[in-house]
This record gives sequence, structure tokens and C-alpha cells, in this order.
Amino acid sequence: MMRSPYADEVIPDVSVFDFLFADLSEDDAGRVALIDGVSGGETTFGELRARIEAFAGALAARGIGPGDVVALHSPNVPAFVIAFHGILRSGATATTVNALYTTAEVARQLEDSGATMLVTVGPLLPQSGPAAEEAGIPADRVIVLDGADGHPSLAELLAERAAAPSVRIDPATHVAVMPYSSGTTGFPKGVRLSHRNLVANVVQCTPVLDVESDDVVLAVLPFFHIYGMTVLLDLALSRRARLVTMPRFDLAEFLRIIQDHRCTYLFIAPPIAVALAKHPLVEEYDLSSARALLSGAAPLDEKLAGAVAERLGVRVRQGYGMSELSPVSHVIPPERDDLSLGGIGVPIANVECRLVDLETGEDIDTPSEGESRPGELAVRGPNVMLGYLGHDDDTARTIDAEGFLHTGDVAVVLADGSFRIVDRVKELIKYHGYQVAPAELEAVLLAHPSIADAAVIGVPDADGQEIPKAFVVRAAGHDDLDEAAVMAHVAGLVAPHKKVRAVEFIEVVPKSTSGKILRKDLRAAQ
Repeated sequence: MMRSPYADEVIPDVSVFDFLFADLSEDDAGRVALIDGVSGGETTFGELRARIEAFAGALAARGIGPGDVVALHSPNVPAFVIAFHGILRSGATATTVNALYTTAEVARQLEDSGATMLVTVGPLLPQSGPAAEEAGIPADRVIVLDGADGHPSLAELLAERAAAPSVRIDPATHVAVMPYSSGTTGFPKGVRLSHRNLVANVVQCTPVLDVESDDVVLAVLPFFHIYGMTVLLDLALSRRARLVTMPRFDLAEFLRIIQDHRCTYLFIAPPIAVALAKHPLVEEYDLSSARALLSGAAPLDEKLAGAVAERLGVRVRQGYGMSELSPVSHVIPPERDDLSLGGIGVPIANVECRLVDLETGEDIDTPSEGESRPGELAVRGPNVMLGYLGHDDDTARTIDAEGFLHTGDVAVVLADGSFRIVDRVKELIKYHGYQVAPAELEAVLLAHPSIADAAVIGVPDADGQEIPKAFVVRAAGHDDLDEAAVMAHVAGLVAPHKKVRAVEFIEVVPKSTSGKILRKDLRAAQ
């Protein structure tokens, strides 16, 4: 077993709201907490706390409280922060919905999570409105933050000035948020994260993420994703830093916001790193305010990381985690210039790790020199999820009897105590940091009348980023089915990040005697 090189941090036994706002000083209340990157509008910490409490009061007046699930379907705007923390303050559970989801995908999450209320924005109402109706959520319980006919708005809820409810919860067992993750395989499942999980992960990151109160943090990674939720939103708020929201990624707008708002700390995913390293537009902006950049959500190539660091003159680091870990378990610390930028660094405070031999199940020890043989990374700590909603068998397969969460990622440990991800046991595809479950795309493909069988794997594109590739067996008499038709079929039924981006027609999908798709055989042939 390997332990964090950092001493354990004390995890407060409080709700997320109390952790972030209970000790808000008068000076901090006057500090700017949020800046709308598009409009430039500012919200102070004091205003934010008051609006969160008013939102929670409005929810309580509508019968929302502990035991209820409220869905939040919104891009990164200041109103997201009010709604998200207002839901948690009310005692309810927030299930955050990918802003790119189709109506069918939104409806599936609403129904699976048991959501009885939906909070969204006008631009997403064409998807979320019909989804709510399909899930049995009436229009008066679909809150449209920026306003829409027939729906309550954020302004209306805040104007009610309802007092925030008195809520008693056990932070260790009460589910605060329920993002959806495919785990190590299969369809997306609700990841039950407690208040303690979220508070713990922010506290655990104290020694390795040096965001300070005078930092300006650019929030382009989505808050609905656990990375944005914990590492950007909650960590920045806890450090009293200034958070600049950006609803969607556009390179020119991304660079403009860094320049105009003098952003200092950038949290990104690898596709943004590619643009920062290679795109000529970068030279047209003054990015000298940036001092640190952290990449997560998918593996970052060491050479790419070095190219970004050199071009921007910033410190570049990489972290690792997953929704089930709230999400961070490993980070390259600020002071560790000796560690490879292609690795994931060391375990954060309060974390214990194991590398499990894939064949023998035995633990792999840290070597005295060089690197260990590969093994599946398993993690134990206060950030490990409570479990999957309604999937006890999957929970039991993921978290063992000793409390170690088996990540499905294959890693090696180096003599210096750092880790590097080398492969995946799990079948998930990471496209631009988003999870794509092969089984979900395969089900969509098999619904096409011209497709007899199909399999999906992740393959590298020209920039070394993973994309979904479909292997398709044409149905008899449908030899005219082409790549464009397959791609169009899938694109019409899934969110953009799930689209199939390469197609290969084959005679038969390789399968085991039990009928399981042998994706390793497909990968080996690439």
C-alpha cells in the first residue's frame, strides 16, 4: 500500500454550504466572487451567499428538502452557482446534467435520478422542456433561470425573499450531488457523493493546488462535470478567489477573457492544451497574467505539456481523478519540478493507494529504482463515493471490502512515489475529457435497420486525443450503407461529444464464447 506524502488534513464535519460560507468575514463578503465572462457582471461573496439562501428558501417553499432530487441543466453562468448551492442548502440532492445532452438523454437522467424539479436556462429549454414533460415534471417545477413564459425564473424566486430552511443532515451520509458516470463500464449511473466527500476533496487538495485569494480563476470546464464542480467552483470559493465564468469553449473568447480579466490560474482539459501549444491565435493575446495551469479529465502528453509551459511561460501540472473520487486522487504538486509532466503525480492528502496485479491480484510495491510493473490503481480515502444509485452490484464490484475504489485504470508507480497511467482496464472512451460509454453507442448503432452488429472503441486522432470509432457489420442486403450514414445516425441521437468520428466496416465483431465483445482484439488491430 502507498500513502500520500502529505500529512492527513482535518476534514470538517459540516455541510458544503457551511464549509464555504459559515465563516465568511465582513471583508471577504465585499470581495468579488463571480464575474460573468461574457457580460462582465460581478457578484460579491456576500451577494452570492444571500442569493443562495434565498434560492434555498424558494425551493423549501415549494416543498423541496432532504430526500428530494433537483436536476440542474445549465452551462457555466453565475446563476448556475446560485442554483447549485441553493439546492444543496435546501437539503436536497443536485443531479447535474450535461449541457450537451439530447432530450432523450436528459429524460433518462431525470427518470433514473428520481428528480422532481428541473432548473435550466432558456437556450437549453428545447431539450430540457420535453425531457421534463416525459419524466412527469410539470412546467411550474421547471425553473428557467433567465426566464421563459410559463416557468418560474431565478429573479422571481429570489424576489420571494423566503427564508432559508433549517436543515439537519449527516454530512457523511447525506447525498449532496449525483453526477452521472459510466464508472468502469456500461451506461451512465448516478454517483452518490456526500457533503463530506465534496468538503474532503477540497480540503485534501490544500497542499497541491495553490489557488490563493488574489487569484483569478477561469471557469471554462463545465460545472456540471465533477472536475469543474469541485476543483474550480468549490475550491475557488473556499479560497476566496475570483471566478470568471465561461459558458462554452471558444478559443478567441477564452484568450480574450484571460487577457481582459488578467486570469492567473487556468484549469483545462488536454484539447485546450493542444490549442494553447499550436494555434497561431494565441500570439495575438497578452496572457502574461497566467501563472499556473492544471490539466485533468484525460491524459496529457508530456511533450504537449512542455510545449504549453514554454509558450505561455506558466507552470504546468497534471492531476488525476474520477467522479467516484469527488474527483481528485493524484496531482503533481507545485513544488515538484522533478516529476514527469506526463505522469499524474502523487496521492493527495488522506489518500491511500494500491496497485493490483491484473493476473494474480497481489499488491505491487514501490520499486527502489525505475518503475513498477503495471497494475490496476485502487484508491481509499474520504473522497470515495457512497456508491452508485440503484446499482449495488456495480458498487460492490467497484469498492472492495477494505474500502478501496478500483479505478479501472492501469498505472505504474515510480521510485520517486509518483504514478503514471499506462492503460485502462475499463472500456470507457475519454473524448475531450468527457466520458463516452461504448455500450451506449453500440445500442444506438444496433437500432439502425442496416446494421447487423457493431462495436465501439477509442482510438487516437492526429493530435493523440481519443475519439470513438465504430466497427460495423452491415445487415444482409444493405451493402450501400456508408460511413457518413452511420455517423449521421448516431449524431442525431446523442450529445455532440458522443458522436462516432470514425467508422470501419467489418465482417464480424470479435466476441468471447459468452458473447462479450473482445474490444482488445479490435484495439490490437489498429
